[in-house]
Amino acid sequence: MSRIVDQADIGAVRDGHRFDEARLTAWMADNVAGYGGALTVRQFKGGQSNPTYHLSAGGCDYVLRRKPPGALLPGAHAIDREARVMTALAGHGFPVPRIHGYCADTAVIGTPFYVMALVEGRIFWDPALPDLPKDERSACFDAMNATLAQLHRIDPDVAGLGDYGRRDGYVARQIARWSRQYREDEAAGRLADMDQLIEWLPAHLPSERPARIIHGDFRIDNMIFHPTEPKILAVLDWELSTLGDPVADFAYHLMMYRLPRHIMSGLAGMDLVAQGLPSERGYVSAYGHRTGQAHFPDLDYLLIFNLFRFAAIVHGIKGRLARGTAASPDAERMAAILPELAGIAWKQARMIG
Repeated sequence: MSRIVDQADIGAVRDGHRFDEARLTAWMADNVAGYGGALTVRQFKGGQSNPTYHLSAGGCDYVLRRKPPGALLPGAHAIDREARVMTALAGHGFPVPRIHGYCADTAVIGTPFYVMALVEGRIFWDPALPDLPKDERSACFDAMNATLAQLHRIDPDVAGLGDYGRRDGYVARQIARWSRQYREDEAAGRLADMDQLIEWLPAHLPSERPARIIHGDFRIDNMIFHPTEPKILAVLDWELSTLGDPVADFAYHLMMYRLPRHIMSGLAGMDLVAQGLPSERGYVSAYGHRTGQAHFPDLDYLLIFNLFRFAAIVHGIKGRLARGTAASPDAERMAAILPELAGIAWKQARMIG
């Protein structure tokens, strides 16, 4: 685990991601209340898709997220959507950082970006929470479960997000979108298991639920926990957010139970009781209670769909690595898990027919 501003989490701005700091300083002075002082810019180690920077000036800390430079796939890196959804959710008591401003003008730092407040707290990179006492692990899981359920209870129309995405066909459209991006990204190559999933998933689509606001990447490392309490202060990385099936969003979060330790520090194969962690069944039950749903007959399908979607995202990372535009130093490690990840998804698909 780490505090968000630990030196282990940030470093010098990487080659290919530097920009004109004087232009950013001028923009900050015009758009961020109370801004002043000499600007220092460093880069977070995360941000596989959108480069993320730590800014400090005049004793204040900020976070900047931007579209990456270089050739981009259409519709990807939706920085403007991140800023919009966080601004809307902040007004409804949901834990997100405060947005200071969004800039679409590429003349400032080369690509669109937004600046938000830096939230002090803990980021956990391993859902097994090995650095915490056992009694705190279950409380952190309960906080994650409650936070995602809170998001899914928010009415998009009331939050001003009624037009944030189409309300019908979310899973089908996601399958089509990620299938298309997978096929278009020739630099990353093809995998037989992905090709099989692209055929299988549309043929087994479940019925739809009413659309809600969904995060799209609700993992433990996209949350900032209170420095000493099992409480979530902010949910980060809203690039994939939209309107859609809330249980599909929950199933993405649930993937941690189906992935092995060497892939995203998954929990599969662990003695969860001995580690003080809730079982998958118990975790699903808690979410169902909080959202008023007793059964999830399509949960296995939605888990397979999300494993495919995750594999497609990793495929995109592999493509950016091949093109030399990968934002994270972990891109090579991520790209290496792609064949096994796709294999896990296809194996589970074969198990349910």
